[in-house]
Amino acid sequence: MSSDPEQAQDQDQEQYQHDREQRHLAQETKNERMVWWYLAYFLFGIHVFAFIMIYAVTHADR
Repeated sequence: MSSDPEQAQDQDQEQYQHDREQRHLAQETKNERMVWWYLAYFLFGIHVFAFIMIYAVTHADR
């Protein structure tokens, strides 16, 4: 009968590890998604800036 509490403790430990891993994977997915959004905004901003500079150079008085 001494193995029943130990077995229950092992199951609790396994459940805790599984839950922790699932939370970690969810957070990692969220972080990766945020990185892609920041990259998209950055690239969009670079293109807007480039088009403004092209416009400024082509319309500048000589």
